[in-house]
Amino acid sequence: MISFFKLATGVAVSDRIGMRQIILDTETTGLSAQTGDRLIEFAGVEMIDRRLTGSYLHLFIDPERDIAEEAIAIHGITREKLAAEEAPVFAGVADQIADYLRGAELVIHNAPFDLGFLNMEFARLNMPPVEQVAVNVIDTLAMARERYPGQKNSLDALCNRLDVDRSKRVLHGALIDCELLSEVYLAMTRSQFSLVDELMAPATASGGDGSSVARVKHPPLWVQPASAEELAEHEAYLDILDKNVDGECLWRQGQPSAKKSLS
Repeated sequence: MISFFKLATGVAVSDRIGMRQIILDTETTGLSAQTGDRLIEFAGVEMIDRRLTGSYLHLFIDPERDIAEEAIAIHGITREKLAAEEAPVFAGVADQIADYLRGAELVIHNAPFDLGFLNMEFARLNMPPVEQVAVNVIDTLAMARERYPGQKNSLDALCNRLDVDRSKRVLHGALIDCELLSEVYLAMTRSQFSLVDELMAPATASGGDGSSVARVKHPPLWVQPASAEELAEHEAYLDILDKNVDGECLWRQGQPSAKKSLS
């Protein structure tokens, strides 16, 4: 069984180095997959080592039914728009979605909602559920509720709280929501990753179509040594300290406390 909050299950942060994560969002005809509502938009963006790779999958889907007016008010997607996009039915893109999610860790805000619709659509085609396709699911809503109890934890609220720019977001488009959620997730988990983890990154990442996406590899940290002139100035300063204390200053005595204060 996949946990919806793996960061709380004791998995080492270092285990995520090189892991393929998919930030995922969907839009639907209504709120209940159990009572006949259907998927109308799917979006996923790929992240490896906490960096977006440029690989993404964005699809409009013909739900083969009407869309509730309340839902249109949220996401702005109408049957007319889907027709203009020549949106296929879910059966036409099911394998594409499953292949994109396969072997990845999914990051979703309110994961049970999106997984409920995806699993409903897969079940209609006798395909395995997401739990058998992906390796894990992180629910950022669960994370936020644990971190900010008693506060609003919608995506908009988290963007405001974590200083994530959402100026481009007017309606709840799935792709823009994925981009915002990636920034929210990074902000909420930043303290869990060390500088070493941030710098460990493979040279390439796989795209959703199996291609390679070139990514920047960080150079090793570089330490600037002191110049001969700077070393001489330092020794001259120590000479002054020796004179002031009428003996050998603490630095030259090799005491750790003094070294710490002057380093």
